Amino acid sequence: MSLIIQNSKMEVNGRDDLKAPLLQPPDGVAIAVPREKDHRGEKVKTIKFKIGNIKCSSCATSIESVLGELNGVEKTTVSPLDGHTAISYIPGLVTAQKIKETIEDAGFPVDDFPEQEISVCRLRIKGMACTSCSESVERALLMAKGVKKAVVGLALEEAKVHFDSNLTDTDHIIEAVEDAGFGAELVSSGNDLNKVHLKIEEINSIEDATNVQTFLESSRGVNHVEMDLAKHTLTVSYDPDLTGPRSLIQCIEEASPGPGIYHASLYVPPRRREAERLQEIRTYRNQFFMSCLFSVPVFLFSMVLPMLHPYGNWLEYRIQNMLSIGMFLRWILCTPVQFMVGRRFYVGSYHALRRKSANMDVLVALGTNAAYFYSVYIVIKAMTSKKFEGQDFFETSAMLISFILLGKYLEVLAKGKTSDALAKLTELSPDTAYLLTRDSNGNVVSEMEIVTELIQRNDIIKIVPGAKVPVDGIVIDGQSHVNESMITGEARPIAKRPGDKVIGGTMNENGCLLVKATHVGSETALSQIVQLVEAAQLARAPVQKLADQISKFFVPTVVIAAFVTWLGWFIPGEAGLYPRHWIPKAMDGFELALQFGISVLVVACPCALGLATPTAVMVATGKGASQGVLIKGGDALEKAYKANSEHPIAKAVVEHAKRIRQKIGSSTEHVAEAKDFEVHTGAGVSGKVGEKMVLVGNKRLMQASNVTVGTEVENYISENERLARTCVLVSIDGKIAGAFAVTDPVKPEAERVISFLHSMGISAIMVTGDNWATAAAIAKEVGIKKVFAETDPMGKADRIKDLQGKGMTVAMVGDGINDSPALVAADVGMAIGAGTDVAIEAADIVLIKSNLEDVVTAIDLSRKTILRIRLNYVWALGYNILGMPIAAGILYPFTGIRLPPWLAGACMAASSISVVCSSLLLQSYKKPLHVTNS
Repeated sequence: MSLIIQNSKMEVNGRDDLKAPLLQPPDGVAIAVPREKDHRGEKVKTIKFKIGNIKCSSCATSIESVLGELNGVEKTTVSPLDGHTAISYIPGLVTAQKIKETIEDAGFPVDDFPEQEISVCRLRIKGMACTSCSESVERALLMAKGVKKAVVGLALEEAKVHFDSNLTDTDHIIEAVEDAGFGAELVSSGNDLNKVHLKIEEINSIEDATNVQTFLESSRGVNHVEMDLAKHTLTVSYDPDLTGPRSLIQCIEEASPGPGIYHASLYVPPRRREAERLQEIRTYRNQFFMSCLFSVPVFLFSMVLPMLHPYGNWLEYRIQNMLSIGMFLRWILCTPVQFMVGRRFYVGSYHALRRKSANMDVLVALGTNAAYFYSVYIVIKAMTSKKFEGQDFFETSAMLISFILLGKYLEVLAKGKTSDALAKLTELSPDTAYLLTRDSNGNVVSEMEIVTELIQRNDIIKIVPGAKVPVDGIVIDGQSHVNESMITGEARPIAKRPGDKVIGGTMNENGCLLVKATHVGSETALSQIVQLVEAAQLARAPVQKLADQISKFFVPTVVIAAFVTWLGWFIPGEAGLYPRHWIPKAMDGFELALQFGISVLVVACPCALGLATPTAVMVATGKGASQGVLIKGGDALEKAYKANSEHPIAKAVVEHAKRIRQKIGSSTEHVAEAKDFEVHTGAGVSGKVGEKMVLVGNKRLMQASNVTVGTEVENYISENERLARTCVLVSIDGKIAGAFAVTDPVKPEAERVISFLHSMGISAIMVTGDNWATAAAIAKEVGIKKVFAETDPMGKADRIKDLQGKGMTVAMVGDGINDSPALVAADVGMAIGAGTDVAIEAADIVLIKSNLEDVVTAIDLSRKTILRIRLNYVWALGYNILGMPIAAGILYPFTGIRLPPWLAGACMAASSISVVCSSLLLQSYKKPLHVTNS
């Protein structure tokens, strides 16, 4: 494995570029223009596309006439010259697809129809037991109309669905999941990012509700309002740049027909996920106790009391012919377990078989039904015969269901702990904060304690010593040290002064700070971390493909193996091919063969196999986030590449120039704007300032622009390059006008980190846009032996591809915009947390605290996780590989040892529990390298 360390200077996007869409449409392709405007309480969209076969203006008129009859179409404009069409419509009343179909029904083909806006929603999925269940849900979602992409996480019990909102909605998506036999609830949709829940008192009629809803919808910054009159609650989606929760509460109170009639307050919906997990635990616990209530007496009457003479003799008393009291009681007690407690297995089997798949429920249902109905046959035969003697298996059915429910109960208890690290992150934010109101002179007018969720952008928050920072912001007054270890993993408190950023959820230690809120709600770093970790936990790791492939044929193979086992014992037994004394006294050959077959069915459960990867990933991503290493999971998304003039060095030079001008007392404050500005990737920039052509960049830019670099400048460049400094040249109208040197200090931990990487068998390579002399000096200082210098952004990606072509696995560490192509090209992209947004977006792993030691942590944690996953597969497959032959009776002829079905069920439950507990051991992970900076 190779690791590429980037030593380039950072570049950051401007504010406008961050808001620009990453994927720009190609020229000549019609696109949907989401031009929204209020129209009678509804949102109106405009879609543009091209229609063919328009020969004259009458064709255009007929299309406009046909569409005008559609309910929801507000305005239609068709060009008779080229067929370009613009249609304004209300999405709630008509879809873009319906509009397209109407035009085609009128006899006009739609040539260029845009890909519709893709919405995203997350669903909580109930009833998944193993990998085949999650695959079934995924298939059902992908088959639903309008669904573009769906990912289902077994351990997280959630699905992330990308869909065309013009073709379907969340209700239809939930319906598709339910049709597949699983429960589904909406967790969030794409527009949930800025949403607040409010509770309103004194609203008692539809008129009051309509009045409040209309007033809110007309308010500035409000996107959507949902009212629940029964619960006196409403949900508001809003633009945080324009409004916030406190403003919305004020709007509601202003909507009162009289003073103080409506009272609104923040409403926090119950945490569904935690409540559902507790409910699931209670359900399995209650079902297990219910099963034990009947199963324990069955076990006593079958296995214990008959061996305790004379206390068990009464069980042999005949009721009718050969039907004994013991057999009758076992039948009566087993029946509720089989059909009431075990109903879940019948339901699960029905839905699995209906979708032409098989899961754990099918195996359990087959095994318990075989035991139960054969026992019923024995009961009927004993009741009707005076000489028949047979052995029932009611204890097998009852005990099997009990052990499986116990295993599931212990499994859900353990699974709840796999996301403990993530849960701790979500609880870091404080419940309340102190809001300050200041006058125009900056004096504090009032101070009040408010709920954290009510904080709005640009609020001034007072943070006293010992209090947590409620939201992300910038310090405007005061000095202190803030402990950021809970977010970044950095053990030492960080000094904070005016102008410094603070992160929500961190602890203020020894001074009072006034902080201006810049990011609130779902925009805070803490919320972003939680969202990214949840997405990583939902994403399916490549190693999961092994379990997915095995699960496709696992259950059918087990069923065939069980049937072959039964035949393998029954036929030789009937043919007398093995000694009669092998058959227990209370059984015949058929019953012995049946027990072996049932044991094979239930011992080979696919549950553990499906849990092997996702549980380990859940623990590892949560643990990594708590230690400052944010593992996104999945493949890096393609990102658009942009360069920009907002280079930090450029900004520093401009600030320095301003200070010099102030010192010399320059009266000219106006700075001429650069025109014809151009970025020369990997070389510099150029532009016209007034009437002069100015170039700022390296020697390559000057040479490419035919600017002569004199001996004096060459000497200056050489001298600084030997000192590991980068020289920047400035030319005006084709002549060198000046030069200056900049340096990017090497991180103090870099040398030790490189040395540690070498000890791990990882070679480090430096790729930089700097000149060879500077790059070589820095590489020598930190211990890197191989260097690629004077490399442009695409060249960095090419270098990575060259290494990959040699069979190497490449990790790329970078921080600038110019690193994003290389971060995407690498097998693993690691972005420094203090780098640019584009670099962070392009990376697979973000090193939140910008410390190079976390490169080691990320690699080591990944290795430990993969090893844990492989160990989980050993646990999961080991039970099956060892358990199935024993269950099939391979040891019985030699040792007399056989695995009763109820004991096979206990082994099956143990396999799932062992896998989850194995994953939980990752919570004890500790960093392999700790660097103390002086």
